[in-house]
Amino acid sequence: MKKLITLLFLTVSIVLSAQEKAYEDGEWFKFRIHYGFVTAGYATLQVNDATLNGKEVYHVQGVGETIGMSRFFFKVEDYYDSYIDKEKDVPYKFIRKIDEGGHTKDIEIDFDHDSGKALVHNKKHKTKELVSFPKDAQDMVSAFYYLRNNLDTENIEVGETVNMNMFFDKEAYKFRLKFLGREVLNTKFGKIPVMKFRPYVQAGRVFKEKESLTVWVTDDDNKMPVLIKADLAVGSLKASLVEFKGLRHSFRIVVD
Repeated sequence: MKKLITLLFLTVSIVLSAQEKAYEDGEWFKFRIHYGFVTAGYATLQVNDATLNGKEVYHVQGVGETIGMSRFFFKVEDYYDSYIDKEKDVPYKFIRKIDEGGHTKDIEIDFDHDSGKALVHNKKHKTKELVSFPKDAQDMVSAFYYLRNNLDTENIEVGETVNMNMFFDKEAYKFRLKFLGREVLNTKFGKIPVMKFRPYVQAGRVFKEKESLTVWVTDDDNKMPVLIKADLAVGSLKASLVEFKGLRHSFRIVVD
């Protein structure tokens, strides 16, 4: 009887755990980056199971590249890697290797969440530095996946904001996300129920103002990004989801 009860609780916990997770091994997104009708490039996000220093992790790889004439005028080759603890949803390693019009970075960060210290290896300048970071801080990539797993979208109210600690390069930041509401978005896949969010960004060289970025994600258990709009210091651009595979949950389309 005890074994039966134990098995029952174990099964329920596994089911509940599976329901709470928004993504899994094999998930892959492809986005078209465009200025109006002009395609400037593509970006992909992929999740794979991996092991890092004996720990089970998700290895998330992000790649962004310009194509065609856009590459001629402004070459972009961005590569990001984040290794995320499967249970705690915190990053253990973050890699950022970018070339944006000649502006380059090659940084690797190892997080020690027990000590609250991160080893920042700047490969471009051949330096290593031990830097403190806030509790449960996320990197640029893991932050998105953390929110997909942990943001309570059932009870969130319009205008509500969410705050989170972030750390990249060698500095800590306070990330703030505002919920703008729900709507139905017309996409290449059909009409999709979505949630609309506004991440606050730093105005200046890239973004026009701190409320220049808007993100639409599916209003389901996947919380899959389908559209991103950015008002830049010069012009604006969009990132539209064009392909996907490996979703953990069913994908909902509105039928008229």
